[in-house]
Amino acid sequence: MLYNLDLESEKFTMKRFQADMMRYYIDTSIFDPNNYRDYDRNQRLEIRKGLESGVDVGIYANPVYNGQQMWQIRLGLEAGLDVSVYADPSCYNYWQMEQIRLGLKSGVDVDIYAHQGYDGRQMEQIREGLESGLDVSIYADPQYYYYQMRMIRLGLEDGLDVSIYADPAYDWEQMWQIMEGLKSGVDVSVYADPAYDSYQMEQIRLGLESGVDVNEYSDPAYDDYQMKQIRLDLESE
Repeated sequence: MLYNLDLESEKFTMKRFQADMMRYYIDTSIFDPNNYRDYDRNQRLEIRKGLESGVDVGIYANPVYNGQQMWQIRLGLEAGLDVSVYADPSCYNYWQMEQIRLGLKSGVDVDIYAHQGYDGRQMEQIREGLESGLDVSIYADPQYYYYQMRMIRLGLEDGLDVSIYADPAYDWEQMWQIMEGLKSGVDVSVYADPAYDSYQMEQIRLGLESGVDVNEYSDPAYDDYQMKQIRLDLESE
């Protein structure tokens, strides 16, 4: 018998859950339905969904997995994936599990990022790069924050020479300004220096794009507001 599993309306009772486990999963050496009190509502939901879809819930019917981790393992099992790659609750949270699952699904080499050095958001950027056929070795380094990884990935996708800003010394906003300069074809070496914050970089980039002599205001001692005023004066001449 199948059930309506709407998250908002589904009402679990311990007695019904225990009965369902006995009905669908007889091998109590792997999963003992008498331990139903060890599972919270979300865990019971994922076990039930797995039973109804016919996967081996014994792989994840363990209280050490939270409901979200169970969800990622169940989805992997339903897709026929080798969930043993990520079904380790001591190593991966659900977000990391999701990124490994999606990588397995798309056929990329998840070994590149399936380790504890990356959080889920970093894994996402590496996975998306692999799926786009990029050389992710340029940014597959835990010292890059995920948004820095994203700026490098976007630059690679645009065919830019990201080597000029693929440096953890730049925050993602500085990387963005250098990337925009590369796109517009200006000499980004003029401002590709961590001594400038992203707002100063922007003013120098805009000056280069408008053709003014940015040497007039490219001293890091000027704040971005001062740079802007000088730039606008130069552009009005």
